[in-house]
Amino acid sequence: MSVQLNHTIIYSRDNRESAEFLAHILDLEVGPEWGPFVPVSTANGVTLDFATIPAESIAVQHYAFLISEAEFDAAFEKIQAAGIPYFADPHGKHPGEINHNDGGRGVYFPDPNGHGMEIITRPYGG
Repeated sequence: MSVQLNHTIIYSRDNRESAEFLAHILDLEVGPEWGPFVPVSTANGVTLDFATIPAESIAVQHYAFLISEAEFDAAFEKIQAAGIPYFADPHGKHPGEINHNDGGRGVYFPDPNGHGMEIITRPYGG
């Protein structure tokens, strides 16, 4: 068997709010709560298990999602409609812009906990 990422835990102030935020933006399903986790699964079988912890214990992380052009359009529309700040770069130096790296489109935006979320239509270096 080749190595595959199966799941990861994403710390949040409110596991349900965070799972629903990402699921809404990416048009994914929120799974049933399992112990302390609220899961969101991606098309390639990776599950993001959102867990509630004290806010001061949350270390900001980065999560990038490879999506189709049509999915990008839909997600970007939701980001804009919700008034979520977005950037063409991970350092926030190009607010209100998207990037066109590797011939695709990409954008960075924060989740409710400050995690850096990214959607791209082409893998980097591809």
